[in-house]
Amino acid sequence: MFFTDWQIESLRYLWSTHPEGANSQTVYQNVNKTLEGSISRASVINYLNAMVDEGALSYTETTGKGGHRRIYSAKYDEAGSKQYMAKKIISKLLETWPEATREAINRMPRER
Repeated sequence: MFFTDWQIESLRYLWSTHPEGANSQTVYQNVNKTLEGSISRASVINYLNAMVDEGALSYTETTGKGGHRRIYSAKYDEAGSKQYMAKKIISKLLETWPEATREAINRMPRER
């Protein structure tokens, strides 16, 4: 439910490539270059696939050397993605802990 720096950077990169998208190798390289880290490519692939399952990303398949590969793309722009994920998180919290979630929402300061 909470995002790591590399996961946020993965999403930022895909938002920047909207609507063309990118393959996992390109996302992986960008994340490791931007954050100067060593996130594994498998972690990136698993995260991108999980975001597809959650409905935040989509993909198309292409073929090339080595077989099939997915080209991932954000279903929404940055603002739309944030709204989508916030709604999913709040809905899941309301489903799992309705009373505590409603109480927490009611205690939040209101925008003026």
